[in-house]
Amino acid sequence: MNDLRVVAFDLDDTLAVSKSQIDRRMAELLRHLLTEVDVLIISGGRFEQFESQVLAHLDLTEEQRGRLHLMPTCGTRYYRWQDSAWRLVYAEDLRAEVKAQVIEALTESAKRLGLWETKTWGDVIEDRGSQITFSALGQSAPPAEKYGWDRDGDKKKRLREAVAEQLPDLEVRGGGSTSIDVTRKGVDKAYGMRKLLECLDLKIDNVLFVGDRLDVGGNDYPVKAMGIRCFAVTCWEETADYVEALVDDLVTQRADRA
Repeated sequence: MNDLRVVAFDLDDTLAVSKSQIDRRMAELLRHLLTEVDVLIISGGRFEQFESQVLAHLDLTEEQRGRLHLMPTCGTRYYRWQDSAWRLVYAEDLRAEVKAQVIEALTESAKRLGLWETKTWGDVIEDRGSQITFSALGQSAPPAEKYGWDRDGDKKKRLREAVAEQLPDLEVRGGGSTSIDVTRKGVDKAYGMRKLLECLDLKIDNVLFVGDRLDVGGNDYPVKAMGIRCFAVTCWEETADYVEALVDDLVTQRADRA
């Protein structure tokens, strides 16, 4: 991997348990990785989620922060560390009238399909500016509840199809274990990766992506479909094992070049 410049990660169930802070081991591995290459985190969550799950638990130098790239809401927003703060590079926000249309479609479809739950934890529908997200059990649902809600993916599939039929001019896709994300048409994680390649003047071969939903229909699959090298995981522990081996390889390569 001599041409590797950026390692990109999904967040929930790749770097951490859903909506939970990263483990100390993962934080340390990311710190070591940022010494060798740039790192991108791209996820459907808001920037505040990145802060609470990841940034608050990383002890980085200024140089390492400068090599960290953050793309919340599936790449519809891009943040970089500049002038000692996280600065917004771009945002693809939805217009107010479009947001209202999306919220109506999500609410009506979920109720009609019997997927509007009465026991929830936090907001079911969240306006993330550039993305509207439906979370069946609420944004703060316990991981065990979320993982058990739709084990075979049928509920999300039916809801996504129903909402997509009502919103043909927008992108409607499955997000996390209980969520549906809606953005502008053509905006998915592949969109974010293309923007990163453009901003950093990189080629596809310069990037490696690690994610837990690389199967067809998964929200990481568009990255794989565009030809970027990918490594599939099912939990953060698998990611940690992979990153540990990757860091060792990169350190060896650097030593061989010295």
